[in-house]
Amino acid sequence: MLRVLSRPFRPLRPALAAAALLAWAGPALADLQLYMFDRPGCPYCLQWEREVGPAYPNTAEGRAAPLVHLDIRDPLPPDLTVASQPQFTPTFVLAEDGVELSRITGYPGEAFFWGLLGQMIAEATAVEEGATE
Repeated sequence: MLRVLSRPFRPLRPALAAAALLAWAGPALADLQLYMFDRPGCPYCLQWEREVGPAYPNTAEGRAAPLVHLDIRDPLPPDLTVASQPQFTPTFVLAEDGVELSRITGYPGEAFFWGLLGQMIAEATAVEEGATE
């Protein structure tokens, strides 16, 4: 019975794990940023802004990796190094100290976004924990 009740929450597990790690690691993640490459009129960007944007800064993920909007057509900021120039909008690049760690290309919906971002932050946290041990 308990197993059946937990199935609807399965997509949230990575985000919940990331939230627990963020609560524990807190200040260690202060150098993370989430860069959102978008463009005016992008329907998936607008969908993200409606579904996720208002809540993002108030979440554990938003506190760990504050959001920076960048127009995909503009040159990269000099303090940001990415593995490759984003080609599609939206593209979310998780960076530490201005260096790309991972990315999400596109917006597959709110549940997938939170799950993928939670995994990315958890992996960044695991790397940092391994470096400090």
